[in-house]
Amino acid sequence: MRTTTALLTVLILCIDMPAIAQLGSKNVSKTGTVAAPFLEIPVGAASIGMGTATVSCVSDPASLYWNPAGCAHGDQNQLNATHMNWIADTRFDFVGLTLPLADLGTLGFSFTSLSMDDMKVTTVEQPDGTGEYFSASDIAAGVSFARQLSERFAVGFTVKYIQQTIWHESASAFALDFGTTFRTDLLGGLVIGASLSNFGSSMKLEGRDLREFISVDDTKLGSNDQVASTIEMDSWDLPLQFRIGISFDPVKLGEHRWTVAMDATHPSDNFEWINVGTEYAYRECLFIRGGYHSLFLEESEGGLSLGVGVASNLVFSSSTVVKLDYGYRDMGRIGGVNAISLGVVF
Repeated sequence: MRTTTALLTVLILCIDMPAIAQLGSKNVSKTGTVAAPFLEIPVGAASIGMGTATVSCVSDPASLYWNPAGCAHGDQNQLNATHMNWIADTRFDFVGLTLPLADLGTLGFSFTSLSMDDMKVTTVEQPDGTGEYFSASDIAAGVSFARQLSERFAVGFTVKYIQQTIWHESASAFALDFGTTFRTDLLGGLVIGASLSNFGSSMKLEGRDLREFISVDDTKLGSNDQVASTIEMDSWDLPLQFRIGISFDPVKLGEHRWTVAMDATHPSDNFEWINVGTEYAYRECLFIRGGYHSLFLEESEGGLSLGVGVASNLVFSSSTVVKLDYGYRDMGRIGGVNAISLGVVF
């Protein structure tokens, strides 16, 4: 009981954090001051449909992003692939695989990619293009492990490699995610979840295009314009995020289940915000979702999230389930984004 009370106290403090932090920050959000911002793009159509309020209730491979402890609750192998046409004509893809290892725990693998079409290389002298093309891409690959330490408590962590590339320049880093879930007796099984994401090394671009030739001093005899130099780039931290949330089932009767969830997010590069979401499931085959993200975030864009999903057993294998989920996320003036996820439980 003392543990439950302590965790609830921490949750209440985190939910009040937006007002407290904004008083001390003097309205400085630090937006745009981190590397690899693609790590903040939400994963999983089901989670997106719930307003991304899933840190305490996600258990499919999307948990490898939101809270690695969540995958400890599954007892079957799961594969999930998500595709989303992100803003500015970019493409976002995520693939996650979780493999339960009996009493040892659950092993997970994930791969995230943000990509774009090739663009023309232009110069002042050749504004229509030099005939060359360049591309930019971001990737992250992770290995996760989670374990149910008791019937109530689970922990998990992810070690991941991150790389950003633009033309001949690249930057890389390693990071660690950590998460936990705790099931209480409150409200018939309220779950508390918390995660810390992207704790790792900083990133700095390096590559051959940063090399240039200069003249040190034209007034000195023997000076020339072919002195090799390298442009020194700054290092930037990863987007550290702390999430804490709760979820419970107000209705869980026979073929019907209704889940309500709420998360509070504390990022290193913005103000805090709250996400709320809900999911109705009929026979665990039909899912209807809704939510609102970025509540209380100053100058946020959009907020409404909606989603649907279906799941069905395969005819030739009753133990294999195929899931198809769709999620919509309103981004305000930027427009809405659509996410589609295909999952297999086997």
